[in-house]
Amino acid sequence: MIASAAEPGAAGHRSSEPVAYLPLPPPGTTPLRVLSIAGSDSGGGAGIQADMRTMALLGVHACVAVTAVTVQNTLGVKSFHEVPDDVVADQIEAVVSDIGIQAAKTGMLASSAIIGAVATTWRRLGLTAPLVVDPVCASMHGDPLLAPSALNSLRDQLFPLATLVTPNLDEVRLLVGIDVVDVASQRAAAEALHALGPQWVLVKGGHLRSSGRSRDLLYDGADFHEFDAQRMATGNDHGGGDTLAAAIACALAHGLAVPDAVGFGKRWVTESLRASYPLGGGHGPVSPLFRLS
Repeated sequence: MIASAAEPGAAGHRSSEPVAYLPLPPPGTTPLRVLSIAGSDSGGGAGIQADMRTMALLGVHACVAVTAVTVQNTLGVKSFHEVPDDVVADQIEAVVSDIGIQAAKTGMLASSAIIGAVATTWRRLGLTAPLVVDPVCASMHGDPLLAPSALNSLRDQLFPLATLVTPNLDEVRLLVGIDVVDVASQRAAAEALHALGPQWVLVKGGHLRSSGRSRDLLYDGADFHEFDAQRMATGNDHGGGDTLAAAIACALAHGLAVPDAVGFGKRWVTESLRASYPLGGGHGPVSPLFRLS
């Protein structure tokens, strides 16, 4: 079964609709908490910096477990330093044991050791909060951010814990060996990824250049849901995947069902792309600062 924006009951799947903002907490009250387990971007466009911008603008308290420190700017990633896996685990435990979380998302995990530490800590702490896994394998410039040997760890250890995984088409090719070129191959990829254990899979079609539309496909093992938006003509799209996953995690923290959370995230990132700005000599960042206007 497939539900799309053209079908009854699926109107919320059009990303061109205005953003219906998540409720902000009253001043002086404790907001919801969402944990970002990801790398730091020295240029401020992606990684935990992008996550924290979106979370703050959605009224959520952002907690972080830093997995890597990258040396990058708008032109690319020069190098990165992995945080020791036990320190990553300790960060997660420190946040959860004191502050508590209503959702989490992962970004750059860098290595098998860090992936294993995240998965082991998640299980050991008995966490049941929604977990959005953005399986970051490379930067938007193609710079590798995940050791090739870590792909099996991602598939075997982290995917079974995920509420939702959000690969782009390059990541789909690395994870399940499917080249997505049309709707049929996009569905086949979603099915192959779902077989690895996550509850839901969102195959992002924004990198499918044969269409003037951005068509993302959500799958839960039974039904497909299409999310359709006009492709934004901008070269300033750094941090788009992080922003999408962070917005979805915030929506899940608020208790939205996964299809509704994805619809919200898609609208949020569409507006962030519309508000993106030039920076440096390369790709500028998407900007959720539209929320302030």
